[in-house]
Amino acid sequence: MISTAIRVARVGSAAELAAAVLMMLGFPCLMVAALVPSVPAFAAGAAVTYLADHYLHRKGSYLVNRLSKVRAGLSIRFLIRQLLLVLLLARLDLSDNLVYYAAVAGFIAFYGLQAPHGALVTLIRNRRRMPVATRNVDLASRIRIPDAPPRVLLDRSAEKMLHLDLAAVIGVLVSAFLDEPLAGFIGIGLTLVLGTLYVLALVPYIRGRRIPPNADAVLAAVDDWLAEYRPETVLYFSGSKDSAYQVNMWLETMEQLDSKPLIILRERVILANLAPTTVPVICVPGGVHLMNMDLSTVRVALYAANVGKNIHLLRVPTMKHVFIGHGDSDKLASVNPFSKVYDEVWTAGRAGRDRYAIADVGVRDEDIAEVGRPQLAPIQGWQGVPEGRIPTVLYAPTWEGWDGNPGNTSLVLAGENIVKRLVKADPPVRVLYKPHPFTGTVSAEAKAAHARITALVEKAGVERAGDPRFTVDAAAQSAAKAELARIEARLAELAGSGKERGDEAEASRDGLVDMARHEEIARLRAEWNDAYWRSFGSHEHRVITGAEPRLYDCFNVSDAMVSDISSVVSDFIASGKPYAVTDSAGLGEEEFKRQNTAVRAAVILSNSAAELGGLLDAVRDPSADPLAEDRVELKRYLLGPDEPPSIEQFNTAVANLALKAETRNLGQEARIAASESAELTG
Repeated sequence: MISTAIRVARVGSAAELAAAVLMMLGFPCLMVAALVPSVPAFAAGAAVTYLADHYLHRKGSYLVNRLSKVRAGLSIRFLIRQLLLVLLLARLDLSDNLVYYAAVAGFIAFYGLQAPHGALVTLIRNRRRMPVATRNVDLASRIRIPDAPPRVLLDRSAEKMLHLDLAAVIGVLVSAFLDEPLAGFIGIGLTLVLGTLYVLALVPYIRGRRIPPNADAVLAAVDDWLAEYRPETVLYFSGSKDSAYQVNMWLETMEQLDSKPLIILRERVILANLAPTTVPVICVPGGVHLMNMDLSTVRVALYAANVGKNIHLLRVPTMKHVFIGHGDSDKLASVNPFSKVYDEVWTAGRAGRDRYAIADVGVRDEDIAEVGRPQLAPIQGWQGVPEGRIPTVLYAPTWEGWDGNPGNTSLVLAGENIVKRLVKADPPVRVLYKPHPFTGTVSAEAKAAHARITALVEKAGVERAGDPRFTVDAAAQSAAKAELARIEARLAELAGSGKERGDEAEASRDGLVDMARHEEIARLRAEWNDAYWRSFGSHEHRVITGAEPRLYDCFNVSDAMVSDISSVVSDFIASGKPYAVTDSAGLGEEEFKRQNTAVRAAVILSNSAAELGGLLDAVRDPSADPLAEDRVELKRYLLGPDEPPSIEQFNTAVANLALKAETRNLGQEARIAASESAELTG
């Protein structure tokens, strides 16, 4: 019942649901208390509505947003509470008392302060929102960007301003209870004074040197930096907040380019969710601003997603445009017909080329280049299970997708069967369960299945902890946990040592990367990963969610994997380890392999997961693994050859395409010159 209510109300937890219910019931209770009348009951109801409202705002509740759409927004709720307070005074026969008139006049005056306050906050935010936002771009030496106002002034400003009425409400309630007007006058006066001071504190930030430069000056500074930096290869990306991972996966590759890299983003929310990088980043929300930007030195543009805003850069003929995607799988997204707008499409191996040929969506074979997958370099190969350690099996299902296709994920139909068979396997194995971060965002069934699987793994973990067959080195684990704490403390210290940026303009001004700090964080993250796996026994089942440890780190400590049709399977193949894929749609093994290249060297599971024994046998005795040679062949087919390294293949492809772009541009210049010469002589 509670879970259904949470889903219907679109709140994130039972606590949010309780706060929402309390706030909804609080206002009718306030009316009843005012009509009775009862000062203590009104005070209690007011306290509940204040606290519940504040909690929901702090949680960013969807319900709060919906209330504003039905004319019950934040300011209306405060106004209703104040009107009910006035009603309480009238019902207490205080309508001829000075505190009554003071309350009415005070609340009207307080609302009179809302207009200048809201106007100033909006003006400051608009003036400080630059046409572009940057990272690792030197704007400070080119334009003057003043410090942002203190966060306390602008962060949740409307909520803070409205809550200043607390002094007046408390003072009036005290006066009503004691029948003494002084407390009411003091409270009302304090509210008005604080509100006036808040407005006055904002005024300096709309004048003089505290105003950032206008859009033209900022764009000119960016063009000046571009002319000095002379970028050659651009990674272009547009998408929603949840798609930031699609650009983040290419950051390390961009850092290793032989040519000068630049990242262009189109949404500010992507910039906010971009992983740390040393590559210069320019976020340009406006299409006109992007089209007017001087990118004349760029020769290659890389696109990680097929989105409508790509057209704003695709229109530039002086550079060659390449679709690189954000994964390699047999999903339909890997053969999107939109891909034919690019000069080239780069795939990891031969499989990507063949997909386009089979799909026949207009992408020509001569426009496809095989460049490997540079991101897969951290994935380690496999030499079998080390002596003295039980095998580790990673269950990494994909999410349910948007279309409700039962073949998208194994979670709903097969997940529990898979995990039950793994935790009961004999000889035993360890289970790592790492679900896709989007799991349960669309399907309630998938969310419920995830919860049941999590419970299964955790229960099995508790049972294994009491199994005498498994022993732990308590001292080593304690040392690893102490190391984890030390590393996390240092990472938190480094995160805090960076200057806290007040807003987008200040972040752009101060966004140059501190290389020493960046390198130390990278080193510490590697040390954290090592300590994490040592902090618990190699036999312990584990549910792994969140960004750390990363999926590839889970690959490296696992001996086999169970997954679904997704790029996770293609990536895992780089390890050469045994793997299984679930045919959740019930296509049958032959048809499933025909439709999905990446499963041709996999153990195919039905929804009962009865075939898991074949995967476990291959892990326990690699010499008897019937699919070992198939995996080697499939790896080359999907991901390309191991030599030269993928990053070298990628750099070579960039250089070759840049040469084509330069040849085209020189040819255009020659044709224009010949045409002008013919006109002059004619």
